[in-house]
Amino acid sequence: MTRLRWCLLTTLALLAALFTVLPAGAQARDDAPILDPIPDDPAPSGLGLVLKEVAQLPKSQPSAPPTDPRLDRWNRINHVGELPDHSGRLYVPDLNGNLYFLDKTGKSHVYLDVKGTFPDFFSAQGLGQGFGFVAFHPDFKKNGKFYTTHVEAGNALTTRTPDLTAQPKTAFHGVVDEWTADDPKAQTFHGTHRELLRIGFAGRIHNLQQIDFNPNAKPGTADYGKLYMSVGDGGNGNVGDNGGDPQNLGVPQGKILRIDPAGTDSANGKYGIPADNPFAGQSGKVGEIYAYGMRDPHRFSWDTGGTHRMFLAHIGEHEIESIHEVKSGDNIGWSEREGAFTFRKDDRCHLYPLPADDAKNNYDYPVAAYDHDPPADWNCTSDTGHAISGGYVYRGAALPALRGKYLFTDIVDGRLMYTEESEMKRDPAGKHRAQIYSLAAYDTQGNPVTMKQLAGNDRVDLRYGSDAKGEPYLLAKANGKIWKVVGTKGYAGCRPNDIRESRVTAADNWAPVTPSKWQFPGKEVVLAEAGSERPGPRRPFEYAVLKSGPVLGSTKIDAEVRLDTPVDIINRDVIIVFGYQDDTHFYYTHLSTDNSIYPHNGIFVVNGADRLRIDQQWNANRSHGAPPTITDADWHRVRVTHCAGTGEIAVYVDGSTRPAMTALDKTFTSGRVGFGSFDNIGRLRDLTVHATPAQ
Repeated sequence: MTRLRWCLLTTLALLAALFTVLPAGAQARDDAPILDPIPDDPAPSGLGLVLKEVAQLPKSQPSAPPTDPRLDRWNRINHVGELPDHSGRLYVPDLNGNLYFLDKTGKSHVYLDVKGTFPDFFSAQGLGQGFGFVAFHPDFKKNGKFYTTHVEAGNALTTRTPDLTAQPKTAFHGVVDEWTADDPKAQTFHGTHRELLRIGFAGRIHNLQQIDFNPNAKPGTADYGKLYMSVGDGGNGNVGDNGGDPQNLGVPQGKILRIDPAGTDSANGKYGIPADNPFAGQSGKVGEIYAYGMRDPHRFSWDTGGTHRMFLAHIGEHEIESIHEVKSGDNIGWSEREGAFTFRKDDRCHLYPLPADDAKNNYDYPVAAYDHDPPADWNCTSDTGHAISGGYVYRGAALPALRGKYLFTDIVDGRLMYTEESEMKRDPAGKHRAQIYSLAAYDTQGNPVTMKQLAGNDRVDLRYGSDAKGEPYLLAKANGKIWKVVGTKGYAGCRPNDIRESRVTAADNWAPVTPSKWQFPGKEVVLAEAGSERPGPRRPFEYAVLKSGPVLGSTKIDAEVRLDTPVDIINRDVIIVFGYQDDTHFYYTHLSTDNSIYPHNGIFVVNGADRLRIDQQWNANRSHGAPPTITDADWHRVRVTHCAGTGEIAVYVDGSTRPAMTALDKTFTSGRVGFGSFDNIGRLRDLTVHATPAQ
């Protein structure tokens, strides 16, 4: 690109940054909207999950024909877990009404028909309505007890009265039931059930979500047998108006509740309120509340190793998907805060900085978060199609590469992500967040896949589950399938070692575009004069191709590179060429000091037309790519791996174990390698190429 155009774009970017970041204490600090709340995108981890399909659950339908096409799925399975009875049986709830058991072969059968048990059962509106969740008592093997949530409408609204405080204009009831199986070993339920709790909601979304027991609690301890329940704000927060319920300690909506199913001192006498709950016994406050200030507290879990901390995956409103460490009495901040940003009910389209006196609120800000990055033409009153689902810290034995990682997904687009538990630290100021990393996926033959491909739909509806040993499963509503994570695999993990090229810095080893611009002093390959744009497709101006040796297939390039253009010229670059066929057909990785425009700091293919960006790090909605790879005048170690069979490409800088950039493309499966730049000068040394022969 021309320097004039680059300067213009840089000036505009700086003006946008000035509009976004204002001096601390300035009056506009509370008033100026933040245009990009979390500029850092999930970074490539260089790691992938190997997935084996283990089951497909039967088709199912909502309780009535839905008007929302998002409810028209193969089925609406939303969790997989293992019964705590050492039987190896897995259980799977379907929002449309059935509780399934799976045997060790993946064969499923209906254990309990929740829909058929309750005449007013409702799953025809709202993404979370229906048979929401099931939790088995840790002593299920002996007492046969388990707990379910479901939604009711219709006659229930006039014949049944919610417990605690219902929302005005209640339209739905969320109900928690206790079931007692006559024979816990039986393959179908026979026994009794009783209602524990009924909560009234005005909206059709953000109803009862997960219920569960703390797996770290041992018999005889205060937390053993206590049932945790995540309760949404009723969905009215979807337009920024929930009547303040999440911050109101006098109502149950927008909270995590904690009850004792074996107790009787609740207002309805059907369960107990643990005395160690933070607001137990306090006048005007719901004693069942464990933590509050939540919009859609979708999934929570406890780390079963290390610190035993509780984590919550919280679905945001406008922009932020967040993970919180949750302790007794914590306030997540909704709807005064979304993530670590101010949410204003009079502005549906923006988030705002925290006020200068924010510390007085003592909000529990995220330990990790990502934002929605909507496109420029997004209608800010509509859904962007992103929602987080946890997720848990992996402490299993079968997948050592995952140990200590909090695994989670984006429900809608099916992205697989993680953070390191050790980096997930609370920050009262909301400034520190653990880095989020993306995970790849592979089938059992080692082929790269996406969850969209496996689910057969762009809307995946993806969630995690696990067995009793903590080994992970993934499940999708789109096609009703369940996959077990049976291994991990390094991205672009091919090991091409049949051919080795090194000590190839002599002039007769290279074919430059313009020989007069190059020098070969002995141990270096030097581009001494900047190239100029040439006729034909937009592509690097000047490069030299290594012509010695055979044409290469899969390739691993190791070298040191240096930019000799002065550092005060911001848009500097060097390139590494691979898969080279001819002057208009090749790949290159662009190593640059800038990542803010399309041509910079990425992986590209030139295929008889202008170069096309193919790396997975380019964020077109925010116009940035991977962090700049070279920002100084020092030597930098670079590795480029191209696996011709799978199309995987990974670029590593300065010995990092995680790639800076990744791509997946099968345009070229063989070719030569090279070095160059668009319009800068630089040099290469210590080049070693490992490869397989071209097929």
